[in-house]
Amino acid sequence: MIDTELAESINEAQAARTRLDLAKSAPKVFRAIIGFDAAAREGLDPALVELIQIRASHLNHCAYCLHMHTNDARKAGESEDRLHLVAVWREARHFFTEKEQAALALTEAVTLVADGGVSDEVYAQAATQFDDAELAHVLALIMTINTWNRVALATGKVAGTDERR
Repeated sequence: MIDTELAESINEAQAARTRLDLAKSAPKVFRAIIGFDAAAREGLDPALVELIQIRASHLNHCAYCLHMHTNDARKAGESEDRLHLVAVWREARHFFTEKEQAALALTEAVTLVADGGVSDEVYAQAATQFDDAELAHVLALIMTINTWNRVALATGKVAGTDERR
């Protein structure tokens, strides 16, 4: 019953959507973002990728991406406990490795860069957990999810309508 009601609500929200579809209106731009995203993920642990994308999507209030990436994380075997605690990871550090904590802190700093930049402390912590190539990919991934969040928010994407399928 609830699933049927949710599906109907999602369909209604999608039907009411009046903003442009970036993939259709600027396909080269859209494909470039997809390429950037794919390159950023290379060599990174898929679980870490999802944690980064989930945290940035929390901070940017992007329900579309948050729904998509929590579902992706579940499909990849992520636990419900960790998914529920990503937003408050500092209070639940014992659920996350030091590497994940460093990535989450860097995700917050880069996502909220206007609030004070990326501190030397946050950057140094990440640099102790990742080699230069991994750190470059983590930074690129953070930039990519922030771009996707902005695309979804600016174009009115509806949570529950994962258009990758």
